[in-house]
Amino acid sequence: MGYQVEKTDAEWREELSPEEYAVLRQAGTERAFTGEYTDTETTGVYRCRACQAELFTSDTKFHSGCGWPSFYQPISDTIEYIEDTSHGMKRVEVRCAGCGSHLGHVFPDGYGTPTGDRYCINSISLTLEPVTQPSTQG
Repeated sequence: MGYQVEKTDAEWREELSPEEYAVLRQAGTERAFTGEYTDTETTGVYRCRACQAELFTSDTKFHSGCGWPSFYQPISDTIEYIEDTSHGMKRVEVRCAGCGSHLGHVFPDGYGTPTGDRYCINSISLTLEPVTQPSTQG
């Protein structure tokens, strides 16, 4: 498809754990309320676990109660949108624009957010890069 990061299936299987591979490369889903970042409030940047592309900032993360980390807006141009009609539903899948890895879905039910969107993202698809605060000690 022309992604910046392109690897063979064998390379992805070698680099990712079986759980990461199942979600990122096979569009699986982790169980609700089990992900590492579901309730995280750490300030930082969320990156694609497969290629490290910057996807979301903690400033756009909110508690939706859905069981997965929720964001109301990605970092500009980092997400690819795919129509998903699996499981008898019509949804919009979101993938990393850098490597094509499955991240989750976006829904128009982010009530009270600036965009009205809820990017429902699998924790296992992300890596959080915390922002360290400068020391105030001299």
